Amino acid sequence: MLTYPAIGPIAFHIGSCVRRWYGLMYLLGFACVWWLGSRRAARPGAPVTKAQVLDLVSYGALGAILGGRLGYILFYDLPGYLAAPLNVFKLWQGGMSFHGGLIGVLVAMWLYARHAKKGFFEISDFIAPLVPLGLAAGRAGNFINGELWGKVSDVPWAMVFPGGGPLARHPSQLYQALLEGLLLFIILWIYSSRPRPVMAVSAVFLIFYGLFRFLVEFVRVPDEQLGYLALDWLTMGQVLSLPMFLAGLALLWLSYRNRLIHKL
Repeated sequence: MLTYPAIGPIAFHIGSCVRRWYGLMYLLGFACVWWLGSRRAARPGAPVTKAQVLDLVSYGALGAILGGRLGYILFYDLPGYLAAPLNVFKLWQGGMSFHGGLIGVLVAMWLYARHAKKGFFEISDFIAPLVPLGLAAGRAGNFINGELWGKVSDVPWAMVFPGGGPLARHPSQLYQALLEGLLLFIILWIYSSRPRPVMAVSAVFLIFYGLFRFLVEFVRVPDEQLGYLALDWLTMGQVLSLPMFLAGLALLWLSYRNRLIHKL
């Protein structure tokens, strides 16, 4: 069993202003997206210039935050937020949904594509490889907050989490950071660097994120207010991830059927 590194949710103070690790991890994630996007924009055939990357990231960040919060409220805890509406603004307490954030980002990319007079999948293929490291930073924020821990386990790397009782548990936040973050980034970065059809990078993102998230949910404790939705194992995360996986397969088939090769 490993010792949970109780870092504490507050990173530092500037006067009366509190800076929390959770928020800093989001800033780090957006910074990674911007830095990688600037590198990617330098490749021949990129749909955006280096100067446009900041605008693109700004659109995406706004979509991720608004969609992530709204998605969590709608998918995970609508009765709770209806009972205490002001909790909507307490972002430092967590409560962000990846699937809601994804919908928000897709809307933001559609708006940006219209603004820049580009095809939607040109933009989504560009942004998809940039996202996983941002996701990894967000999961690191979950780990520091001591939230979204996994089921009780006796694996050597299990940890006792604050609020998780006296028994050691799977560090499921770290599993997600590694799978949905680092590994997904490697897959997409390599795949997107080679000739492939338009829409294929977006499809591969949906396939592997949906697959990785579905698998991790087996060792992650579901949100307390929801529990298991069916069969004593099906979680909301799995219900939302399965359509992603299937949509990704469909888009990948369509992309190779159309055979419009994009060489970015």
